[in-house]
This record gives sequence, C-alpha cells and structure tokens, in this order.
Amino acid sequence: MSPLPYPVRIAAGLVVTAVEQVRELPRHAVELPVTAVSQALQVSMRMQQTVTELAIKGDRALGTLRPADDVPSWATFDDEIPDTAPPRNGASTVAALRPTVTEIPIERRTPAPRRAVEPTDHTAPEPRSLPEYPSMTVPQLRGKLRSLTLDDLSDLLAWETAHENRPAYVTMLTNRISTLTEK
Repeated sequence: MSPLPYPVRIAAGLVVTAVEQVRELPRHAVELPVTAVSQALQVSMRMQQTVTELAIKGDRALGTLRPADDVPSWATFDDEIPDTAPPRNGASTVAALRPTVTEIPIERRTPAPRRAVEPTDHTAPEPRSLPEYPSMTVPQLRGKLRSLTLDDLSDLLAWETAHENRPAYVTMLTNRISTLTEK
C-alpha cells in the first residue's frame, strides 16, 4: 500500500484534531472565562509596561534638550527659612511656638458662679478604726476595705461625711457597707 499524498494526511490530521477539540469543549467552556480574564490582564499589564518604557525614554530624550532645575521650586532649606526661632535662653520650644491668646477685656468677662465649699478641718482627730485614713488614697482604701468590720466602715463613713466628704470615698464606703449588710 502506497502512502497517501501529504496534503491528504494533513487534512486527516486536522479532522482528528477538530474531533478531539469538540470532545473537550465542555472542559474548555468552564475554563474559558478564567482564561479570557487572565489573558486580558496580561495584555493590559504589557500595555502599561510599554507605555511606562516609552515615558522613560521620552524623559531621557527631553532631559538632554532641557536641563533640569538644580532646586525644585517647592523645596525649602534651613538657610532660606526666616529666623522665627525662639530665643536660646532655655525657653521651651513648645512654649515659644504656642500661639498667643488675646485677653478679653475685664468688662466683657462674666464672673463664674461661686460654689460653696465647706472648710476642711484637718485638725480633727482621725477615725478610731483606721488612724491613717485621712491621708489614704482611693486605691489604698480599696485594699483595706475587706479587713474592716461593719462598725469600722460606719465609723469611717461618719468621719468622711463630717470632714472631707469626698464623693469617691463616700461611694466606696457606702457600697461596702451595703455589701456587708446584704450578707
């Protein structure tokens, strides 16, 4: 059997390839959107690279024709800034740069309402249950509360309301007394 002519063999190969492609069409149909998007992104990236390369070449060509400014117009240097520095007599930089406030004339000021404040009697004797109580801070008192009895707490609360009457202390003592009486 003699071989078939070359063009006939090529045509037969094309038919077989077309049949194979038709059989794999469902798989290619699923992959087609992803492939199309990928190729579109590749083309876009290549175009951006080409445009950027052209701009760089253009900058180089124009740079030889027109020399660049030594100093851009927007650049400022320390020796060009007017001397508004604060005096160097130890004054704070922050205070020197702080904006000045204009005073309001006295006749335009409104007096602030005065609040009645009871005088604090620091000479009064300390509470019996906790002699260091008048000088204690809130956290120090909080640390001692669990060791105090209901009578001790009542004594401290009576002393506090009669002398200092500090809201945080009164609240803390009142809450502790309420907790102990609920038990």
